[in-house]
Amino acid sequence: MREIVITGLGATTPLGGSVPATWAALLAGRSGVSRLTQDWAQDLPCQIGAQAKADPAENLEPSQARHLDRSTQFALVAALEAWADAGYGLGDANQTDPDRLLVAIGSGIGGLNSLVSNWDVLRDRGPRRVSPFTIPMLMANAPAANVGLALAARAGVHSPVSACASSNEAIAIALDQLRWGRADIAVIGGAEAVIHPLPLVAFGQMQALSRRNDEPERASRPWDADRDGFVIGEGAAILVAETLEHARARQARIYGTLAGAGVSADSYDIVQPDPSGAGQRRAMEKAIADAGLAPGDIAHVNAHATSTPQGDTTEARSIRTVLGERSEAVVTGTKSMTGHLLGAAGALETVMTVLALRHRLVPPTINLDTPEPSLAIDIAAGAPRPLPAGDLAALNNSFGFGGHNVAIVVTTAHMTADFETAANG
Repeated sequence: MREIVITGLGATTPLGGSVPATWAALLAGRSGVSRLTQDWAQDLPCQIGAQAKADPAENLEPSQARHLDRSTQFALVAALEAWADAGYGLGDANQTDPDRLLVAIGSGIGGLNSLVSNWDVLRDRGPRRVSPFTIPMLMANAPAANVGLALAARAGVHSPVSACASSNEAIAIALDQLRWGRADIAVIGGAEAVIHPLPLVAFGQMQALSRRNDEPERASRPWDADRDGFVIGEGAAILVAETLEHARARQARIYGTLAGAGVSADSYDIVQPDPSGAGQRRAMEKAIADAGLAPGDIAHVNAHATSTPQGDTTEARSIRTVLGERSEAVVTGTKSMTGHLLGAAGALETVMTVLALRHRLVPPTINLDTPEPSLAIDIAAGAPRPLPAGDLAALNNSFGFGGHNVAIVVTTAHMTADFETAANG
């Protein structure tokens, strides 16, 4: 089986407009959640969100930004950062063969802002004022399609939609495609932008959102006994992954290995996870086996950990069951700082998992003041936690409405003599 390595990272998030800015804020335990100041938010039950730190439109040509939904703007900004981080530039002579370049970018909801805003235009100003770009802006595959266009990717452009598991499913799809030899390099991840009154009200009606309006930075609190729901976030995260042979040939810097993926479905409920955790466990077990590892090899878990009452408890129990009672894996919930980026969450947390292994430092879970009893997992609460030296493996979980479960395993680069040249290139 061809080994797949990670050579580029990009992100624009509630903590920063780049990967370095986001990583620094995570290690500092900084919250990206704030009180919404828009007029439309002032009468809503939930008035908080994790808004992106940087406006993506400021990094795009104005004429381009006008014709793109905010979710696609995020995807392009993060993808261009990852592409450059991998050592590429748009139009470079060293760019990979477009016929061997693949894109897979998921979004849980897609261009909701474009859909709703153009409905408002139709209602208030008539059909002639509706933008002719409405459909290309609102479609859920727009982030992937526009990144594919920007990079001239012709091996395939994929757009999985599986709620909050979408971007990790994109990573799983790309991993298979690279292993099967259908591409040499892939730009993969997710994007989401739905901080808008309709989702805030709709999620709120489901009792899914925190209403800690007076303390927004303390609202997202995974595993805390006083948690009352998640916080909607926005942004994008993108990785560049490629075959080891392709990375070696161009002497690419290597962050680590995209080692395995596991996918399952609960088939239990459209919203609630199966309380037994059986589907979550299957996804994790598949991912670990796909990586050729044993549960005891997992040193770190970036958990889905949305801060919902049932979800956090079920996942903690699933992690402990899969990894075993003697597991020393350090678990964290970075949504405590970023909020929940829905379809982009998995990719962002996979990026953070890669960096945790590279720097051997697990970002903290903040706001965990009173841990729920009997969690039986080792949570990095309040401060970063160091990881040991040597080869390491880590797990990232994403679970979505509809019962979608995706787990991704990443590892440090296996430092063989041949690999070391590529990894340090």
